[in-house]
Amino acid sequence: MAIRFEEIGERLKAYRLGRGLLAEDVAERLGISRAAVYRIEAGGVVKIETLERLATLLDTTVASLLGAGVEYYSSPLSYFERMRQIEEQADQVVAHFPPLSYLLTSDGYSAHLRQTLVEALPPHIARDQAVAEIDAIIAILDERKNARNRRRLSVVNFVNVLEIERWLKLGVVGRFNLPPAELARRRLAARAEVEHLIGLIESEPMGVQIGLIEGTLPNITFQLFRTAEKTLLGLSPFRLGGELPNLRSGIAMLTADEEPVRLYEDIADGLWGRALKGSEAGTVLRAALDRSAIAPPPQKKASSELV
Repeated sequence: MAIRFEEIGERLKAYRLGRGLLAEDVAERLGISRAAVYRIEAGGVVKIETLERLATLLDTTVASLLGAGVEYYSSPLSYFERMRQIEEQADQVVAHFPPLSYLLTSDGYSAHLRQTLVEALPPHIARDQAVAEIDAIIAILDERKNARNRRRLSVVNFVNVLEIERWLKLGVVGRFNLPPAELARRRLAARAEVEHLIGLIESEPMGVQIGLIEGTLPNITFQLFRTAEKTLLGLSPFRLGGELPNLRSGIAMLTADEEPVRLYEDIADGLWGRALKGSEAGTVLRAALDRSAIAPPPQKKASSELV
């Protein structure tokens, strides 16, 4: 396996962020300079002895830092940062990330997402640290969305009707015991995102392909990151919506191994072949909106009508 020091540096940064460490922290614990840490993260040559010490410090393995086989991420911050890095080099992303890929959400969704992630925090954890991690995750998600828009990254997103209907019923929530008025507001937020999704489906902007699936989809989220050199497969237990969010438990994985990539390519091809697209998909989603019985917000009257 050819050693690619740039990719080692990217993985190192992702693991470091997931551990909540600054470059200065790593330098101090390893007895090296901060500049040396930055050089490694920028793709500089690193000795195997240093990699071994880094792996111990970051609670991972040398194999994962090298990208040999499978990369494992117990921290959602690490995983989303790694996704961001890969997407910077990708030509296309094929995603099933319920209820829909964050890359395709509206500009106003991040505020709703932050609210749900904060209210979903369990009472036993250190709240300030957890909120800081949530803010860091959302910043990375927004970086990914901005990069997609800037690069016109091709995104193929599988959306499940059942997931959408459940989202409309529950609303954009992080817990269930919300007052009725607040729950109504959260369901309106879900409706707004589904309307945004319908707009994307029907306008067909360059680089965006959305396939609507009426049957069930795999429970685990998956992404295929297609680059000029290889395709990487990401499998993740982390959820940002559709039902109660999960950023607290599970292990995400990334691999370029031929067999799992091929199997998920076959899954994606099969899903795309039976997916509803374009106006047909839009019609089905509009019917789901109608069944949700969520009234759209009242339209503001023009100023001339208010006189």
